[in-house]
Amino acid sequence: MSTTLKRVLVTGGAGYIGSHVVFALQETRRYKVISIDNHHNSHPRALERVAQIAKANLPADATEQDRESTEIDAHAADLTKEDEVRAVFGKYGKGGIWGVIHIAAYKAVGESTEIPLTYYQNNVSATISLLQIMSEYECTRFVYSSSATVYGTPPKIPIPETTRLQADSPYGRSKVMCEQILQDLCAGLSSSTLHALMLTAMPAEPQRWRAISLRYFNPAGAHPSGLIGEEPRGRPGNLFPLLAHMAVGRVPPDLKVFGNDYPTPDGTCVRDYIHVVDLARGHLLALDALAPTSRVWEGVGEQEAKIKAYNLGKGKGMSVLQIIEAMRKATGFDYKYEIVGRRRGDVPDLTADPALAEKELGFKAPQDLETMCRDLWNWQTKNPKGYDE
Repeated sequence: MSTTLKRVLVTGGAGYIGSHVVFALQETRRYKVISIDNHHNSHPRALERVAQIAKANLPADATEQDRESTEIDAHAADLTKEDEVRAVFGKYGKGGIWGVIHIAAYKAVGESTEIPLTYYQNNVSATISLLQIMSEYECTRFVYSSSATVYGTPPKIPIPETTRLQADSPYGRSKVMCEQILQDLCAGLSSSTLHALMLTAMPAEPQRWRAISLRYFNPAGAHPSGLIGEEPRGRPGNLFPLLAHMAVGRVPPDLKVFGNDYPTPDGTCVRDYIHVVDLARGHLLALDALAPTSRVWEGVGEQEAKIKAYNLGKGKGMSVLQIIEAMRKATGFDYKYEIVGRRRGDVPDLTADPALAEKELGFKAPQDLETMCRDLWNWQTKNPKGYDE
């Protein structure tokens, strides 16, 4: 492999967000992507498609390094099985992987309340195991996929990163726990988690570790080529893919809107939707911020924690009814919906304050709601049965 390509491991690389992050990495032609995915809620074909995009985008005078960057080292492995993960790191040796973007997780809020131990094992225990193996293999740069759910019901809208973390579900709490573990690993001066790290012979190491937590708001849309997009297994739990599946005839059009008496402009819940390609490029900025030359850490002392958290959102809230209307325009499908009672755990408004990510990372999310709907519908019409065709 070219010595100038940095190897970056993406966990959950075949998933919706993961495949778009792989696209963003390959777009730069600076990285060699390694993917770990157990395909619990993803499709191996997604990585074939994203490599196809990378190859199609090569310039006529592409170098050998450019071509190398379009090939993905895909490993079918489960993060809860240490031997499988260690085998992947062992293939590249100590120092062989430059950094990790950790996306893989279970992510359904409702399901997490039914099987909390499964969520804690998959989301928390597997993250600790991954960090331990990374330390063994001298890989200490980490981008973590967190979530706006860490804020619970926030006291202030838009939500700044300084908001207290108070998640309302086992899923959200699993994200808070992982952020705390990273804080202790990077600073490690005092907490109950430090004791757990000491038991595993994994000391806190502010000189070695750098980590960035990205608190996602609501990704939507798809790559404009229509080659990769969101393809949840079973009936979609999120609004955008549910509307797309209804319009293409994959699920019955029995649309329910949970509550219209919230303190929002039209009474329905408000969320901050961000185009998935904009979100993916945010990961690239976070990865660049882990480099030794990054200015993000200016003024941070050698013994101080090299860890930061950033919101990735547009900073603009959109209601359930606004989303339905936007998808009606994009698809031409006449959605009929029924207003039903509020759903347990729903928060009236989750809108990001993305100012810190813009200031320190240079993050922007320029693509609008119309573009998200257009790209989603392009993906869905080209792939009515998803990756299974």
